[in-house]
Amino acid sequence: MEPSITWPDHRAFAFTIFDDPDSQTFEATQAVYSFLKDCGFRTTKGVWPSRPAREPSDHGITCGDNPDYVAWLKQLQSARFEIGFHNATSHTSFREETLAGLDQFAAYFGHFPYSMANHYFCQESVYWGENRVTGMQRHVYNLLTRGKNRGTSHGHEKEHPFFWGDLCKEKIKYVRNFVFDSINTLQKCPFMPYYDPVRPYVNYWFASSEGSNVKAFTRQVAEENQERLEAEGGACIMYVHFGHGFYENGALDSNFRSRMERLARRNGWFVPVSTLLDYLLARKEKTEISDHERASLERKWLMHKARFGTA
Repeated sequence: MEPSITWPDHRAFAFTIFDDPDSQTFEATQAVYSFLKDCGFRTTKGVWPSRPAREPSDHGITCGDNPDYVAWLKQLQSARFEIGFHNATSHTSFREETLAGLDQFAAYFGHFPYSMANHYFCQESVYWGENRVTGMQRHVYNLLTRGKNRGTSHGHEKEHPFFWGDLCKEKIKYVRNFVFDSINTLQKCPFMPYYDPVRPYVNYWFASSEGSNVKAFTRQVAEENQERLEAEGGACIMYVHFGHGFYENGALDSNFRSRMERLARRNGWFVPVSTLLDYLLARKEKTEISDHERASLERKWLMHKARFGTA
């Protein structure tokens, strides 16, 4: 990471979240985001714009399920949260279904997505599964996953019926890839946002910090990690599913609540993912990563995956 970074408004560090909609109910979503809003955080809420046409891989709420949910998302957007894309819906989509999902997203929110994260179970995901890594790293990845993700990512394959890489290039600016076990995402991935010439259908990639469920998230934002993020003047983009344990039996998890309240009192720049990435991008002289830089990122991510087994 650069030895010194100046954040807007004399802030000491940056913090945001990309929240995948997996397993979320409307009630839980409202509770989490009401809390984040009251604390002063402005983050990115991933959505599925289309209702499932076939058996879903996950039963989280989609925009097609409830018009009240869409109305609430628009209110969230008006409050300066970002709405992100998590594939068209919660199952694999053909090209025409992904295009319809993107168009529906734009109809709901007034523009195409600025940022997205692939949904793990969608085979139209772009450069996903074993295609996230190159060379020997692919062999290591397949060993770690016992080969179960071979041939499960086709969104970048031009002749495949799930192909939509050209639409991703045309309509979406930032795509999430690697996840690391560190609150300072920028320290782990100092290149972000970056362009990878080996994966040309993505304009810019970004990384994130491990927080996939409530246990991982609260561990990552523990007080000592908050102190380190602030001392390093770093930037955190948390990877999270707010449907995984954050709101149960009508209440927010107490550790999540208390640790986020403490974080909110720090001198952080709390903006959505694309706002943070736009700021970093504007400061960069070079956006294309080298073969050496790519290999370094891939190795660090595989070490994380060997420990945690998550995205």
